[in-house]
Amino acid sequence: MDVFKYQTPSESTGFLLWKVNNLWQREIKKSLKKYNLTHTQFVVLASTVWLSKNNSNVTQVEIANQIEIDKMMTSNVLRTLEKNGLLSREEHKTDTRAKIIRPTKKGLNILQKAVKEVEKFDERFFGQTNNIKEFNKGLNTLLTK
Repeated sequence: MDVFKYQTPSESTGFLLWKVNNLWQREIKKSLKKYNLTHTQFVVLASTVWLSKNNSNVTQVEIANQIEIDKMMTSNVLRTLEKNGLLSREEHKTDTRAKIIRPTKKGLNILQKAVKEVEKFDERFFGQTNNIKEFNKGLNTLLTK
């Protein structure tokens, strides 16, 4: 009985994406280790700073929506980042259920270094593809469907 459409696993786009994602995750983890950040913590911190550029009252919900992860997971990561002194959580002035999330000076300092590291890594890793702009365009197409 022939179960598979493909002759080899390397013909399956989904399988290749899964393998590439695992490789990328392992390597990005190594890049962030020196900053004592997990990849999720890095993304939450970076998103907080990104959103703070245009909004001084960034909330946990906005961060969760920006990175499309569960609100409870976002809350847990924010608590860890707060405990590590990388951001602060303050009471919202008008919404008693919400907290205002702000990066600390320490958080900004670490993020600035970590972003450079991650960007260098991404350039090396994804720079091996033929056309990075088309690759990114294809990924964005998948995300918007």
